[in-house]
Amino acid sequence: MIGVYGGTFDPIHYGHLRAALEVKEAVGLEEIRFVPCRLPPHRAVPEAGPELRLKMVELALRDGEPGFRLDTRELDRPGPSYMVDTLASIRSETGIRPLCLIVGLDAFLGFPRWHRWRELFGLAHIVVMRRPGAAPDFAGDLAPHVTERRTDQPAVLDLQPSGSIHFVDVTQLDISATHIRVAVKTGKSARYLVPDPVLHFIQEEGLYR
Repeated sequence: MIGVYGGTFDPIHYGHLRAALEVKEAVGLEEIRFVPCRLPPHRAVPEAGPELRLKMVELALRDGEPGFRLDTRELDRPGPSYMVDTLASIRSETGIRPLCLIVGLDAFLGFPRWHRWRELFGLAHIVVMRRPGAAPDFAGDLAPHVTERRTDQPAVLDLQPSGSIHFVDVTQLDISATHIRVAVKTGKSARYLVPDPVLHFIQEEGLYR
């Protein structure tokens, strides 16, 4: 099974990496593809440009967890970075191999605002990262999908290419990219929040100042 983990990664940090590792182990993924977004449709334009964020993800994954891979297709594609297009592109390459879109709980709750969001279920399983014990009320258009598609057995995901929803409790490190950018802006250290090669790159390039 292949995991797909998208984001602005502005910058990528240990919160991203630790959560991805726990999902990889919990679900039994062979690989996770980190997909930096060029132009996010639902949030502000990233402070660092696409090439800089690409380099930071590359540095974070280098010599790291086996199976963590960089996927540049959203950076290579002009216009807004819609995940439905990304998954369709990956699906065209992988055939019927199971795909798992990895998202945080807040992002999952916002699915009805995503471009052509109902098509995501036909392209991949949805693996939702959440804090242990988190049990939100699913309402509106999302609720019937959770009721119909939810499985608590990760092995089920390997039996079909797409269509299920699985929740994974992950360690929620209290790290955010916003916090890191503010720390750098105010002259504080971001050490131990991001991998050392990423920190060195931020310093060398003068990012977020």
